[in-house]
Amino acid sequence: MRLFAAVLPPQDVADELALRVAELRRLPGASSLRWTLMPGWHFTLAFYGEVDDLVVADLSERLERAARRTPSFSLALHGGGQFGHGRVLWAGAAGDLAVLRLLAERAEAAGRRAGVEMGEHRRYKAHLSVARSREAVDAAPYMEVLDGFASRTWTVDELALVRSNLPTSGVPGEQPRYEVVGRWALGGGG
Repeated sequence: MRLFAAVLPPQDVADELALRVAELRRLPGASSLRWTLMPGWHFTLAFYGEVDDLVVADLSERLERAARRTPSFSLALHGGGQFGHGRVLWAGAAGDLAVLRLLAERAEAAGRRAGVEMGEHRRYKAHLSVARSREAVDAAPYMEVLDGFASRTWTVDELALVRSNLPTSGVPGEQPRYEVVGRWALGGGG
């Protein structure tokens, strides 16, 4: 299974972002970008890649412990940015980012302890990808639209383990399908 740990925004927050993304999609050149659809919007905490079925139970137990040890926290979508000269456009976050980073570190540690090959550790940067491009693009017009964006604040109270089902049809523009395979409440542990 191709898996990652994530924080998922509530539907009304995703709806707020959808309105801003609609503005982005009307900008000149936007049709050349691959836009992430709402069901794919999430904050990846740790990407595990292909995980053997035999490892999933151990990973799940470790994620449950990580969730119990992490308090619930406030989060909002706020602003945005880009990676790779406009190759990835994203919405940013505001709120208790220290706890979000802590949860990301614990999710990564859970993977490592379960035996998942995690690759090189990078400092966590909260972002929710909204578009991708194979080539560099001028991101300035997109950043202008994202700069003033702020969603309502919500309480993050769960950690999700998500399965990514990559497209197999070969149809251009087909998106991965995401399926939540585990959810654990935050807090409740010491």
